[in-house]
Amino acid sequence: MTDRTTIAAISTPMGTGGVGIIRLSGENAAEIADKIFTAFSGKKLSDSEGYKAHYGRVFENGKPVDEAICLVFRAPHSYTGENVVEINCHGGIFITKKILRLTLENGASPALPGEFTKRAFLNGKLDLSKAESVMSLISAQGEQGANAAYNLLEGSLSRKIEEINSVLLSSAAHIAAWTDYPDDEIMEVDTDELYNDLLNTDSELSKLINRFDSGMAVTTGVDAAIVGKPNVGKSTLMNLLTGFDRSIVTSIAGTTRDVVEETVNLNGCILRLSDTAGMHDTGDEVEKIGVKRSRTKLERSAVVFAVFDVSEELTDEDFELINLCKGKNVIPIVNKTDLIKRADISIIEKLLGKCIEISAKDGTGYDTLCEKVAELVGTKDFDTTAAMLANERQLICCKTAHENISEAIQAIQTCLTLDAVGVCIDGAISALLELTGKKASEAVVDEVFKKFCVGK
Repeated sequence: MTDRTTIAAISTPMGTGGVGIIRLSGENAAEIADKIFTAFSGKKLSDSEGYKAHYGRVFENGKPVDEAICLVFRAPHSYTGENVVEINCHGGIFITKKILRLTLENGASPALPGEFTKRAFLNGKLDLSKAESVMSLISAQGEQGANAAYNLLEGSLSRKIEEINSVLLSSAAHIAAWTDYPDDEIMEVDTDELYNDLLNTDSELSKLINRFDSGMAVTTGVDAAIVGKPNVGKSTLMNLLTGFDRSIVTSIAGTTRDVVEETVNLNGCILRLSDTAGMHDTGDEVEKIGVKRSRTKLERSAVVFAVFDVSEELTDEDFELINLCKGKNVIPIVNKTDLIKRADISIIEKLLGKCIEISAKDGTGYDTLCEKVAELVGTKDFDTTAAMLANERQLICCKTAHENISEAIQAIQTCLTLDAVGVCIDGAISALLELTGKKASEAVVDEVFKKFCVGK
């Protein structure tokens, strides 16, 4: 019979490796592990103190399965705040799955996605914003992203939200007391002081919102597309940015017929980069599909690399691309600077801004392009120690709080009653409490953790 209070899962990647870890968490974690593990010392895990390691063997029906080291953690001094046992065996898909199956056959339940971290949240080991930073740290693909995610885990955002909320709670409490008990000797609310506090709060929330895109660029990355007419060097640029031959390159126009995707790290800026098919009119049905996908990528990408061939005069297809790029975060690139220049670059710059001149073939202009990308997405001087929002859920909460504070400021400016101001402040407080999880609904919590990997 399984015990839903005790869960188990493999916490290392599914593949061949030196070590595989099966984690159990719950009231009976040690007792269940004792059924399949025997320490060479003869000591039972259920009798062990916390923060102890035991060397022994895992058994199935009395037959040795593998040598292993079991780590024991006692509640509340563990990641989840519960009793935890981690079985460290030899890495490999077969052996780790086998030991996991043994834990399940002996009473544990399979852990759901993110259930270990969810239990840590429910047991007060970390708030919701810190819990979400765990996945940011796991998925980080560069040093800046890892540093930013670690500082989130250490509480940089939680502290900032707590700091903002403490000011709002103080203001809300004073307003409520003064308006609800007018006959008591309660100090009158100083509207000038309240107004300044709200302005400062509005400023802090604006900083968090404005840093969101650059924060995403160093942690999870942003979508970027390389677009242009056929044979301008899009695939060569893709290969330059990825550092290897990701896209097929030939002198034949239309070689790339579909979208080729790869994640690249450009000096700390993570780009989910797409090399698209050349955008042009064609009667080829396959090419038409590729062109349609290229347009979709252009429309949906946060950063667009619009590539032009400097060795040829601008064509109708180039001007069509320029029109499609208007209003986007676009970096106009003139390629093939190793050849004689024939294109009028000033026309492109007048419509899309300063061009980056490169030769994707020999790498000329690469550093300048990287600097432009960092400048465009805000990662050039990004402070990884400062508070930042880690995902769209947190952004929505922050925007809701910001809107409520803006309404409170407007209420004071238009001389509305303090009751109205208090209602707006209460709305901001509620949104920020939801951000950290102190007032989040069960549905919100479930949505957060279902995005986690199993075993974490």
